[in-house]
Amino acid sequence: MTIDIRAYADKVWNGASDDSIAHTGRGGDGVVEIADGVGWKAGFGNVVAFRAGGELILFDTGSAHVADRMHAAVREWSADPLTLAFYSHGHIDHVMGMGPYDAGAEAAGRPRPQVVAQERVRDRFDRYALTAGYNSVINQRQFQAPGLRWPTEYRLPDVTFRDAMTVTRGGLTFELFHAMGETDDAAVAYVPEHRLLLPGDMFIWLTPNCGNPQKVQRYPREWARDLRRMAALGAEVMMPSHGAPVFGSDRIEQALTETAEWLESIIDQTLAMLNDGSRLDDIVHAVKPPARLSERVYLQPKYDEPEFIVRNLWRMYGGWYDGNPAHLKPARDADVARAVAELAGGAAKVADAARRAVDEGDLRLAAHLAEMATQADPENAALHEIRAEVYGARAKAEPSLMATGVFKWAANESRRASGQEEEPGSLRRLVV
Repeated sequence: MTIDIRAYADKVWNGASDDSIAHTGRGGDGVVEIADGVGWKAGFGNVVAFRAGGELILFDTGSAHVADRMHAAVREWSADPLTLAFYSHGHIDHVMGMGPYDAGAEAAGRPRPQVVAQERVRDRFDRYALTAGYNSVINQRQFQAPGLRWPTEYRLPDVTFRDAMTVTRGGLTFELFHAMGETDDAAVAYVPEHRLLLPGDMFIWLTPNCGNPQKVQRYPREWARDLRRMAALGAEVMMPSHGAPVFGSDRIEQALTETAEWLESIIDQTLAMLNDGSRLDDIVHAVKPPARLSERVYLQPKYDEPEFIVRNLWRMYGGWYDGNPAHLKPARDADVARAVAELAGGAAKVADAARRAVDEGDLRLAAHLAEMATQADPENAALHEIRAEVYGARAKAEPSLMATGVFKWAANESRRASGQEEEPGSLRRLVV
């Protein structure tokens, strides 16, 4: 299929088409020619391909479960041997697509392609192997994918760099520098021959993914710093690893600098309250992103959310103690729930209060009450029906995939406990 990529990118910029880390807009297409010898294969984890002097070069390689499809699409675009691939960072939707290329090189008697990455990618892979079970659970929950199993074996990079590296191949120059944001192992690339910026996940067409409640530390201050560094490059084309390309230096500078401003506002507000001695609970409910940027297509909280970023900043600068003395050495949740239920006259009355809170539009309070009711009487199917209703309502009301995933998972837990049918997951729309 041939598409007018500039017209499509313009629609995404203006909000007429949806293409971001939370929605893959052109996943069914083959490789789309962005410029002479530069191809874009969309997916949940885009692949950027270069034809360079009889060689094929990739920036990111895709996910394991679509590796064969990605490989076939790229091979339809170019039969040149893959000699070099870059990992933008170590997340598995970017680094698991090398298998078909390595196998092809072996079958043809060629050396396997060289992979280049920032040096901390290796540490990430080690951590993933240590925590494969945990990562399976949290990603099943985040993406509503019960069958997801986290990998324990990875294609290691052959060459790594610490701060910066320049790679010249086939008449192209890849100027790499280490960035920190969603991860601590990001490699941003600039290709001066095409005035092309490859930001990886440092730009995802939505608010930055730097508060994810189930994942390891993110780096908001460093993210804002590196966004400004990218904006200063004067790129004419930006091809993120999620979502559509951006064309035009003015748009690229605007998107990167405004995303930096959005982050800096949250950072400054959070640190000001932290330094004043505020509790985490007060900060979470007080900090708001800049209202003047709220309509930007690339600053919608559909994947991550501002209050999650506040919590991540607290974790980085304030430790795990949230300022509430009762939380320093707390009672078990179930013990607190039973005590509250006894005071209320039974777990059923707590659950009824949860329903009333839903009717009154206070879904946050409703979730607390529904959770207490089922923890006080965990075998009671009727209470689980109410808990499923509450978390189902919360999931429908939430804008972000992060929150929706957790609440849908909770609702399905109680649907199983009460004998109801579970709601299907959402992973398919992300990876087609």
